[in-house]
Amino acid sequence: MNSPRQVTVHRQTSETDIHLMLNLDGQGQSNIDTGIGFFDHMLTALSKHSLINMDITVKGDLHIDYHHSVEDTGIALGEAFRKAIGDKKGISRFGQATVPLDEALSEVVIDISGRPYLAWNVVFPTQKIGLMDTELFEEFFRGFVMSAHINLHAISHVGRNSHHIAEATFKATARALRKACEFDPRALNHIPSTKGVL
Repeated sequence: MNSPRQVTVHRQTSETDIHLMLNLDGQGQSNIDTGIGFFDHMLTALSKHSLINMDITVKGDLHIDYHHSVEDTGIALGEAFRKAIGDKKGISRFGQATVPLDEALSEVVIDISGRPYLAWNVVFPTQKIGLMDTELFEEFFRGFVMSAHINLHAISHVGRNSHHIAEATFKATARALRKACEFDPRALNHIPSTKGVL
């Protein structure tokens, strides 16, 4: 088993200043402050249902719009994940979860493969949830996936309420991440790949 899978990341640009702590072997505890209420709600759900502890503080150019803050949070979270997962020895590697929320049903499948790819099949019936543009969720997930070097397929099977669709997708991501990150007791000293490296 790897050493404690916990890292701290500081990402600063002319547009955002992000401090982030991640513990893959936590209890789902979080302290999230991005300045975007609904985004905080989604990241809190991601932490809670993945059992990944997250402390995330974002100071961004919200006077322009939310794009930079959301995308850069995804990039920073992905960087932290990539560092925390280490050499991937003994992990399950694959994770899948399908999560309902009232009328919405979302599915997420993850491969901690070392090869970044996002397949995004999530459609929102509205352009905004509160003040947040729904198109920004894809930007967050793309930033996370590319920086984390994972393969993630997100599929919204049904849904009429944008809030429900977003929340079901984040919760499905959380549960899939939890499964993929967990150690396989039968393969603790092995890299889960025929190549011998991920």
